[in-house]
Amino acid sequence: MRWPSSAALLLLAAALAVPGCAAPEAGPAVTPPAKRDRHAGYYYPKPAAIEVYEAKATTLPGADRRRRIAFVVAVVNAMLAKPFPPGAALFAKGEEAEKLIIISNRPGQLNTIYRVRALLATLTSSARATPIFKDFNVEDVFTFLDLAMMLGFKQITVSDGDTFSHQILLE
Repeated sequence: MRWPSSAALLLLAAALAVPGCAAPEAGPAVTPPAKRDRHAGYYYPKPAAIEVYEAKATTLPGADRRRRIAFVVAVVNAMLAKPFPPGAALFAKGEEAEKLIIISNRPGQLNTIYRVRALLATLTSSARATPIFKDFNVEDVFTFLDLAMMLGFKQITVSDGDTFSHQILLE
């Protein structure tokens, strides 16, 4: 089993840095918002709804806090290496860095569920080009959310940084 290479992380960073649309995947189940999210109101507004994604992937052995932070650092560094400001801020929170947070840096972006799903679909396209998906022969089945699950993330929150946020729990 191999971890995503720097080139694979650059592909993901490119998807975050360049606006793009792809067809959204089937809509997942939506549940009421969580009772207590200590990051809501600080990094993003309280999500109106939380969806649960039942991952097709399992968490890889060795997927720990250090690997999740390294993944985020590699993506952020690739975004910062572009000749233009990044379209989003990406960071990991939680005791085990198990919460991936993506916040738009631009007004009017990531402000609807459809734009969030388009971003996730774009990230899926990039993730499917990674060696880890090809090695497991799942590049036509797994999504970015499955990659996040493989890395051990438990929650992904995407927000416009103003009034809209959407949260996904990975199970």
